[in-house]
Amino acid sequence: MREFSLTEVWVIVSGIWATLALSLIAFGLGGLTGLGVALARTAPIKSLRIAAATFIDFFQGTPLLLQLFLVFYGLPVLGVKVNLWVAAGLGLALHAGGFLGEIWRGGIQAVARGQSEAADALGLGYYDRMRYVVLPQALRMSFAPTVGFLVQLIKGTSLAAIIGFVELSRSGQLVSSITYKPLLAFGLVGLCYFAICFPLSRYSARLERRFAVNN
Repeated sequence: MREFSLTEVWVIVSGIWATLALSLIAFGLGGLTGLGVALARTAPIKSLRIAAATFIDFFQGTPLLLQLFLVFYGLPVLGVKVNLWVAAGLGLALHAGGFLGEIWRGGIQAVARGQSEAADALGLGYYDRMRYVVLPQALRMSFAPTVGFLVQLIKGTSLAAIIGFVELSRSGQLVSSITYKPLLAFGLVGLCYFAICFPLSRYSARLERRFAVNN
């Protein structure tokens, strides 16, 4: 048993970088996946819409913990060796792709139909119409809920501790196990999450209010 000292505080605080790094990896890869899903969800080809809808339904309809388990234990069964960073990042990225795909699908469909019709009248093809006309407006309208989801994703990284990934929550668990002071350890963990997520939550709320006023 050890005393709860500055060393233990540093161990917990140092877990922040892993949480932030994992969040950025998952958000970046999930954003690319989500953009592809959103485009497929609104594509004129029915098979693409069905495939995208199935992807969204699965990752929104199953627990994130299960998705992490499927990646962590499933890929080795298929002969693919993964380390903790790859397993946690891929599992969270697929989860993020399902949610961001639906968020951005809503943004795409919220763009006034007249915008697409005007693009068609100018002779723009599907690719140019989406790139220059629809997506810039859709992503702008979806920015607030996207930031809100980022907050949820940051908190969701705590589940990666279940597969052995050492991030903020796992750091708190390790300190708690050697000091036998779980209230102090997880209280500090909670303060760290609050310091990260609260500013983003307030920013997301401000964006929503700004968008509501502009419309």
